[in-house]
Amino acid sequence: MKKNIIKEKSFLFALRVVNLYKYLCEKKEFVLSKQLLRSGTAVGALVREAEHAESKKDFIHKMAIALKEANETEYWIELLKETNFLNNTEYTKYYKRSNRTDKTLNINNKNN
Repeated sequence: MKKNIIKEKSFLFALRVVNLYKYLCEKKEFVLSKQLLRSGTAVGALVREAEHAESKKDFIHKMAIALKEANETEYWIELLKETNFLNNTEYTKYYKRSNRTDKTLNINNKNN
């Protein structure tokens, strides 16, 4: 069976986002972290939905939305850094992972 790298990466990214959400809740940040949780976990959910798309057009549409959610997740990570909920090290760690997910989805969308 062929490995689905996008599916694996988006799932691992969602796990990291959930852990970041828990960490932020410990720091008493509840508003931005919920937005981050929603957009960050939506990426993997949309990739899973795309696996069972009704058509190629539907597949492309779901993957495009996943890319938008990945981009939104980057926004929340940037905002968390600028509001001092994430230090530079934490920001770099999460932003790089988000950016890699974004690039992977972008490459996939351009190939379809």
